[in-house]
Amino acid sequence: MLKKSTLVALLATVSIGAVAIAADDLDPRYKDYAPTSGVSGTLKSIGSDTLNNLMTLWAEDFKKLYPGVKIEIEGKGSSTAPPALIAGTAQFGPMSRPMRPAEKDQFEAKYGYKPTEVRVAVDALAVFVHKDNPLKCLSLGQLDGIFSVTRNTGAPDIKTWDHLGVTGEFAGKAISLFGRNSASGTYAYFKEVGLANGDYKGTVKEQPGSSAVVQGVASDKFAMGYSGIGYRTADVKAIAISGRDGQCNEPTQANAYSGKYPISRFLYVYVNKNPSAALDPVRGEFLKFVLSKSGQDDTVKDGYFPMPYVFAQEDRNKLGLGN
Repeated sequence: MLKKSTLVALLATVSIGAVAIAADDLDPRYKDYAPTSGVSGTLKSIGSDTLNNLMTLWAEDFKKLYPGVKIEIEGKGSSTAPPALIAGTAQFGPMSRPMRPAEKDQFEAKYGYKPTEVRVAVDALAVFVHKDNPLKCLSLGQLDGIFSVTRNTGAPDIKTWDHLGVTGEFAGKAISLFGRNSASGTYAYFKEVGLANGDYKGTVKEQPGSSAVVQGVASDKFAMGYSGIGYRTADVKAIAISGRDGQCNEPTQANAYSGKYPISRFLYVYVNKNPSAALDPVRGEFLKFVLSKSGQDDTVKDGYFPMPYVFAQEDRNKLGLGN
């Protein structure tokens, strides 16, 4: 798994260049997708629930350009992507975490080469509370105390809202916890960064999808849960998180890019690409669309942050897609 320090270092490099990262918008160097001819076929995507809505949005807009293309999206968790790519039942494997070495090895054992990783968006993995909750900020240590039974950071066990300084009607009320199930890359990433690789409390109500987490928090004033920022609604509030510097940082694009928001991550799509051969037109054009201004506009529309241009260009070159 990509370590947090490596992720922050990579994201921080986007501040080097002609375009500042502070503005929450799309890098002007992105170009609109230019449709071509002769693209048709059937594609299936199996993997991350976090990316489910975004993959669907990309697919819908891609099919408007190519009516002869059929795309099916299935999002039950990142851990379902590698087996589907290995079996050949999916052409795309969206994941909200990097593929593990063992998963890559299993793929390579069948095909003789590694799967190709494509970075498609940036997520500030959000910690949500009810919209009427006055809480403004949490530290990583507090997250560990709230969600983890092992509390590897040495944090105290945090069970009620007054332990977080929330008073009034919240005082003495138990924190109702919502999270993802173990098939989820979000579950794995939050466990790594938020729980310092500890174990979740048995009281965390595991949900099969991100939308269910947000709905659970929205319907319970005393709840807290985590999911991708793209699932935010008006009924929940995303809390600022402080890292080692002790500074509270909101889950914004600039804070995600700089690593100041400490639970930032890339979102990925994995593909089976033989290094000695070009991608077939339908897969190649779909990925070219995703990594264009047109596709990254969809990323913004869905509530995630666009892939920094320099990384999108790196992955287009890796895939042999050009500018």
